[in-house]
Amino acid sequence: MRSDAKPCSRLMKQTAAIFTVGGALGFWVLCRLHYGPRITVPRSLRWAGCGALSVSTSTAMLVRLFSPECEPQNIAAYDNIKTPQASLP
Repeated sequence: MRSDAKPCSRLMKQTAAIFTVGGALGFWVLCRLHYGPRITVPRSLRWAGCGALSVSTSTAMLVRLFSPECEPQNIAAYDNIKTPQASLP
């Protein structure tokens, strides 16, 4: 594996974190459109929380499925990095 490659777990965490915010905002907008003037704060927060959770989880799963960094041989290569050992005389 290349030395500048990102490990799969870090890539999944970063992607999920970014899409958590996007999912929360997107579902909050959908809640506003659906309920209109009858919207309440707990209802709005519930929709935003569900959106954040569902979008971040599904995006992390898609990254895991389709990203080349997350192929099994690359994960194994990252987990088994051999550090150079000093040779004894």
